[in-house]
Amino acid sequence: MDKVGSRKRTNAFITGTGRRKTATARVFLYAEKGDFIVNDMPIDAYFSSKTDNTKWVKPFHTVGVSHPVAQYSASIKVVGSGKSSQMDAVVHGLSRALAKINIDFETTLRKQGFLTRDSRMVERKKYWLRKARKAPQYSKR
Repeated sequence: MDKVGSRKRTNAFITGTGRRKTATARVFLYAEKGDFIVNDMPIDAYFSSKTDNTKWVKPFHTVGVSHPVAQYSASIKVVGSGKSSQMDAVVHGLSRALAKINIDFETTLRKQGFLTRDSRMVERKKYWLRKARKAPQYSKR
């Protein structure tokens, strides 16, 4: 079985690393018409939700690219966390790669909040507690 993303690319690429929770996305953005491949699968197949399919296009729409598949292609490797956090990491990585293309893109993306890493992480469990903040039942007598 031939993998989708296994074809050789000759053009130069721009990289961007996106993160969310424990998910990390390494984005290689090419300035050529092609597919957006995530972990050797098309992006629509990897992220099958309709909200996810509109979410990854938002950085392109913000900088004025209405059809990103007609102008760009990308190879994306995502590891860690769940699908939702992986999508947020992909959006962050695509935004960072677009910001390297043009300084005007960077200011636009920064104003919209695409270049800001969401720093919220899972709070650790403390000893003597059942979860991060859930305490055992208190009995006065």
